Amino acid sequence: MRMRFLGSTSEAGACPTLYETDRGTIVVQGLQLTDAEALADLRDVLDGETAVEVPRELITEIARRVLPHGAETAFPTSEGTPSATA
Repeated sequence: MRMRFLGSTSEAGACPTLYETDRGTIVVQGLQLTDAEALADLRDVLDGETAVEVPRELITEIARRVLPHGAETAFPTSEGTPSATA
């Protein structure tokens, strides 16, 4: 698998960073989520999986750059609340 750097909101090459793969997937580089309360909210975590936290600004900036209609359609909202299923 090969990856292409998409962008980062960090300075000096530190996390978080997003990459696009030649398989049509996105790779997220970031600090591993270790907050026990947040981890308890995760669903169906398989062996070998982990969660990382990235700023919303990074995702919307990359969406603006790489998606045909930019970030305005990347993350639909319902009454101002982000919705992954909208």
